[in-house]
Amino acid sequence: MIEPGHPKLSLSRQCRLLRVSRSSVYHRPKGESAENLALMRRIDKLFLEYPFYGSRQMARHLWREGVFVGRHRVRRLMRLMGLQAIYQAPRTTRPHPQHRVYPYRLKGLAIERPNHVWCADLTYIPVQKGFLYLVAVMDWATRRVLSWRLSNTLDARFCVEALSEALERYGPPDIFNTDQGSQFTSLEFTSVLKDAGVAISMDGRGRCMDNIFIERLWRSLKYEAVYLHEISDGFQAQRLISRWFAFYDRARPHSALGGSTPAEVYEKGMLTQRPAQRCSSPASLPAQPEQQDVLNRTLAA
Repeated sequence: MIEPGHPKLSLSRQCRLLRVSRSSVYHRPKGESAENLALMRRIDKLFLEYPFYGSRQMARHLWREGVFVGRHRVRRLMRLMGLQAIYQAPRTTRPHPQHRVYPYRLKGLAIERPNHVWCADLTYIPVQKGFLYLVAVMDWATRRVLSWRLSNTLDARFCVEALSEALERYGPPDIFNTDQGSQFTSLEFTSVLKDAGVAISMDGRGRCMDNIFIERLWRSLKYEAVYLHEISDGFQAQRLISRWFAFYDRARPHSALGGSTPAEVYEKGMLTQRPAQRCSSPASLPAQPEQQDVLNRTLAA
């Protein structure tokens, strides 16, 4: 809104009209220090091993490793990374009054076919001079990653983009399950699901096992790709994650799927469904050039 080079209004005049301080116009956020970024990377690794750690226990663990850091600093960094311990917490907080929380619909439900239930989740990706957030949409029955997006902010927009891509390429599922994160309870996200006729399901508080499949996906991604490289920026992160997801879907055998890959089980399941219930086969959809190139190089390796 502020235009520094305005021909008629000086910067001071613009600030007075908008009722903002002039110092805020010149302020530039410094970002996290190199020390905090290294600490965030270590916290992220520990959280994969001990997802029940809160800020107190995380700080105690770091002290035993010789990293003397206060609990409040750990809590701030964990909040910044979107990490929250998975245990039954006292119900001292309430959902945002403008965000509806939907009931959990998967209790006792047998999920055995593609596009019956999808799920989505967010995770933190460390890079050399900061961090990014990754969202992925997964088919519950086959573990196939249907779409994903990277972002440097935790707004709902990149989650909506990932959801819209998955719906466009694979058709709507019966149920979509997420946690109660603000990105997924936002009107922008839920309205896309409602317009597609999808039933919305959300994990209850303290239900650490509800989205366990996508939590395992994050663990595999980080230990098999992210932590093996010193990611310099978002472009490298995009390429690395794209290659790994192509490998995961098309070439990596999955023990829970009898040694088949998620893409094989998904496509076989879609072919066995009645034509009226089946969307276009994913194999028939044109892959984006970058994704196809990544897939070819992955399978040829």
